Amino acid sequence: MVMVLPRLNWRWLLAFSSLPSIAQLFFYWIVPESPRYLSMKGRITEAHNILEKIAQLNQSKLPPGMLVSDSTIGLDEESAPSKYTPLLSSTRKLVSDFKSGFSSFVMLFSSKLIRTTLLLWLLFFGNAFSYYGIILLTSELSSEEGKCASTVLLSENLRDDSLYINVFITSLAELPGILLSAIIVDRFGRKLSMAFMFVLACIFLLPLVFHQHATLTTALLFGARMCAIGTFTVAAIYAPEVYPTAIRATGAGVANAVGRIGGMVCPLVAVGLVAGCHLKEAIILFEVVIVISVVCVLLFPFETSGQELSDSLAASDPKQVVVG
Repeated sequence: MVMVLPRLNWRWLLAFSSLPSIAQLFFYWIVPESPRYLSMKGRITEAHNILEKIAQLNQSKLPPGMLVSDSTIGLDEESAPSKYTPLLSSTRKLVSDFKSGFSSFVMLFSSKLIRTTLLLWLLFFGNAFSYYGIILLTSELSSEEGKCASTVLLSENLRDDSLYINVFITSLAELPGILLSAIIVDRFGRKLSMAFMFVLACIFLLPLVFHQHATLTTALLFGARMCAIGTFTVAAIYAPEVYPTAIRATGAGVANAVGRIGGMVCPLVAVGLVAGCHLKEAIILFEVVIVISVVCVLLFPFETSGQELSDSLAASDPKQVVVG
């Protein structure tokens, strides 16, 4: 970014940034389908073949027995007909897929899942709001045009390329943030890990309510972004685990979509306050959103770390998976 944006423009930066995403397309032919998903759909032979390949790679043998699941009929949007299922016409299949997707969405608001669904939406909204807000806050605090006469945030001797340098430095926080989440997520559980990193992000942002030196400002934003990406990572792990297999993709996908709304609202509200010389109000808003996210995490009805995932709604009894 430091090399591209000052010399070219943002279009070239976006083009270079998209190259790794294009490379991911090749994994479609490499990554196998989930054996659990195949088992849920009654495609036992395919699931068994994949498990055999996994065993070969691990230089081990599959244990004796048969593949079973809580349910053999799911509501997943991408259900493929087995060899025993008559092929539907394109029109009937379209209607069937629509009904299946709608049914999956409605199940998110069942008596067993509505609390989890709403809390998950608030969590993803707050996570995206704070994560993208920290990114945009870095550019606002590093931009000389965004400075206010009453709130001088950085040194007057900043060079024109200081914005790119500060954004690049804070971007490096992604790696330690992911590593931190990987270290603590299984040791302390999903809920405690998210709550811990949210609280750390709150602590890092709090000093920015007042004027800080340029170096300290960048360091605080580095720490806040490290924690924000960490909570994002753990939330992405936790979201699919709280739903049964039949609606797992729908539940996690809708939660992510709600989170994107937070990413869209953030520049209009929080960063707009900074640009309008209301830094203190903007930071307080970030703190409030993060605190609400922590409350949502603590209110989740169960912990999923080390627990067996359920295949159907009937089997997803929170009382069976409560930890502590």
